[in-house]
Amino acid sequence: MAEERHEQQSPNAELVDPVSLEIFRSALTAIAEEMGAVLTRSAYSPNIKERRDFSCALFDRQGRMVAQAAHIPVHLGAMPDSVATALSEFERFAPGDVIALNDPFRGGTHLPDITLISPIFVTDNGEQRLAGFAANRAHHADVGGISAGSMPVATEIYQEGIIIPPIKLWEAGEPNKAALRLLLRNVRTPDERRGDLAAQVAANRTAARRLQEIVERSGLATVETHIEALIAYAERITRATLAEIPAGIYEFTDFLDDDGFSEQPIAIHVTVTVEDGTLTVDFNGSAPEAQGSINAVASVAKSAVYYVVRCLMPEDAPANHGTFAPVTIIAPEGTVVNARAPRPVAGGNVETSQRITDTVLGALALALPAVIPAASQGTMNNVTAGGHDPRSGRPFAYYETMGGGMGARPHLDGLSGVHVHMSNTLNTPVEAFEFAYPMRIVAYRLRDGSGGAGEARGGDGLVREIGFEVPTEVTLLTERRRLAPYGLQGGERGQSGENVLIRDGIEQQLPGKTRFTAQPGDRLAIRSPGGGGWGSVRARESAEA
Repeated sequence: MAEERHEQQSPNAELVDPVSLEIFRSALTAIAEEMGAVLTRSAYSPNIKERRDFSCALFDRQGRMVAQAAHIPVHLGAMPDSVATALSEFERFAPGDVIALNDPFRGGTHLPDITLISPIFVTDNGEQRLAGFAANRAHHADVGGISAGSMPVATEIYQEGIIIPPIKLWEAGEPNKAALRLLLRNVRTPDERRGDLAAQVAANRTAARRLQEIVERSGLATVETHIEALIAYAERITRATLAEIPAGIYEFTDFLDDDGFSEQPIAIHVTVTVEDGTLTVDFNGSAPEAQGSINAVASVAKSAVYYVVRCLMPEDAPANHGTFAPVTIIAPEGTVVNARAPRPVAGGNVETSQRITDTVLGALALALPAVIPAASQGTMNNVTAGGHDPRSGRPFAYYETMGGGMGARPHLDGLSGVHVHMSNTLNTPVEAFEFAYPMRIVAYRLRDGSGGAGEARGGDGLVREIGFEVPTEVTLLTERRRLAPYGLQGGERGQSGENVLIRDGIEQQLPGKTRFTAQPGDRLAIRSPGGGGWGSVRARESAEA
């Protein structure tokens, strides 16, 4: 059965009591979390199965986010744009439809992040109705392009991989075999991609089953009433949180190291206006879109701002459409925070999102000096590698982001060796890494002393050293190699990161963004940045005296 989308008058959310509201919030959030569990257990690639580089969420029939799992901020804040694009593209949906997209200029973030969106039809009082949408976004280890792993140092998006506009990859429960053949023919690891896509489909089907169970217990009208109440509740909490920030206008500028083609730092400027429980974040004054692949699309800029707002809120506050209603974002088109096609954007999602976060936090530190932490490592330390695996006789593609130092918090040291801010993934365990790829982990340890000094010290970065056993094409997209993470309130900067190729016992410093071919016996050492310090060193010395 197909159903046309239509707006429906909002149920009366005022009739909801606090106890039932919390029950429904937990139930809807549990669906998103279970989607993630299914995806973890069903996926083929280490990047999804081991590192959990994915995110899951539920949306209502209007495309408003109603619940999300505790997954990756850069995915979750941008996913509503993917759902909005799908709803604008298709007028009718049927049970078993699955819309796929990765186009950054049509609701995506960067090409390796493939989003699958499924309409959820439920049976209520004997009638089948569209109740909402399940969506998940997963980072695929390769989607084609000029570099294995699809995170190249590129000059246009066409070099970064295959672009998927919104299409029905499954229609009424049947796979679109022609589209799947086309997609899989353009990637280096088609079997892995097929398995990961199937896992994503399974995750969305799980959401449909669980929502049907809730409807059977409570009825669709009751579910929709509670969704309206949850959205309104989240908005009230956000407005109350923002009302506690001193009203005013706060400006801050931070810089990306470069775009991979020039050594010119790239400015991100923000003006944050706080007034009457609202927040306006204006990126006018930021650098123009760049030649290299550090450009971010508007969805990524929004995602970073939403993450910062969410950090200010109570830990148990719901995260849904209402959470971000009081937030206005101005990202001028043609800048590095809102690039236009066909600019390359692979690094915008992973690196520029981190710097946007640093910049917005830097502005808010002027308003909340006793709340905002110093800058964390400010990078995801992206490493991609690929080649021919003699063990299987097939190509391989590896992708990983790496942790580093967390910025020191007011009166509290930062954590060491962790993923920070817009990344919320894990590492690839050594055993899984060496089983899956013709490479090995030679060293893995904390980078002692790399955190910035202060009353509270920044967390230390990591050292992860990879040994190559076959000729391997390697691409690095990293930041904070030239411009170190800032300290706050008198704290010192964290130590900047390093990328080092070790060949025949000789260390060779590599740029932050580069592509090279590693030979058997070579080693690559990623030395990630430390976090900035908070407060003066003298205050710590006095406390320790």
